[in-house]
Amino acid sequence: MTPSKCLFFLGCAIPSRGISYEISARKILTKLNVELIEMPEFNCCGLPLDSINHQAMLILAAKNLALAEQQGLNILTLCPGCASTLKKVNKTLKTDPQQKDKINQHLKATDLTYNGTIETKHLLQFLKEDIGIENIKTTITHPLTNLKVAEHNGCHILRPKKIITFDDPEDPQTLKTLIEATGAECLDYTDKTQCCGLPSAGISEKIALQLARDKLNHIKNVGAQALITICPSCHTMYDTNQPRVEKTFDETYRIPILHSPQLLGLAMGLTPQELAFGELRINPEKIIQQFTPSTTQKQIS
Repeated sequence: MTPSKCLFFLGCAIPSRGISYEISARKILTKLNVELIEMPEFNCCGLPLDSINHQAMLILAAKNLALAEQQGLNILTLCPGCASTLKKVNKTLKTDPQQKDKINQHLKATDLTYNGTIETKHLLQFLKEDIGIENIKTTITHPLTNLKVAEHNGCHILRPKKIITFDDPEDPQTLKTLIEATGAECLDYTDKTQCCGLPSAGISEKIALQLARDKLNHIKNVGAQALITICPSCHTMYDTNQPRVEKTFDETYRIPILHSPQLLGLAMGLTPQELAFGELRINPEKIIQQFTPSTTQKQIS
């Protein structure tokens, strides 16, 4: 497999509440012969500021893009929100010379210039387009046969379609194909493209929990043994907040929520310990028992 080199952009959410996502992503990318270069002096992608100060969002995103240009490397992100924002700003500045000049005036203070010479991809897009599903299949040494899971793509990884471009927001296939490459079965369920609910939490916590409850009910009804996510915020909603959903609505789920690199890494023969399974709020013990040796199970417990 041809080596790849990318600039690794972690953003804000991953270091603070997605450490298991980062650890497992680094492990599987090493297996795939990808060299990760740490992003120097990066700042927030700008997404949280967009509705408050659009210009500030453009400047923050452009600074990250300009830093990547200094390194001469494309950006690889784990957060769909970061990927979407950096893609959107990149496209805006490439097609709007006046806005580009205005942003570069701000960047002068940091001795940076945005030129529009690099691209940003989320891990999911990178795995599909730069590594390739067939190449990934060659790394599968422990197929997850008989494991039934559901997928959750979330919102930013697919929308807006004219910016993201690599999958269909109404009928996404990339995550499903990646899951199936591990040997697991990816189950369809009602409203699988709906939001996790987290963006509603600032307005109404109960609405956010209700949206998560609806999704968990649909997943439970089809008999999924786990839910696979690709977004740190979606993962927080379903994993960290799952006990709150259960308590609020008097429900019982206990559905493990795995980051997609954790599922892929397990199929590659990496141990649950290497993939930071112990960081998950909902214990994936049944999956660990099913697909790892007893000696490894003892290490996790």
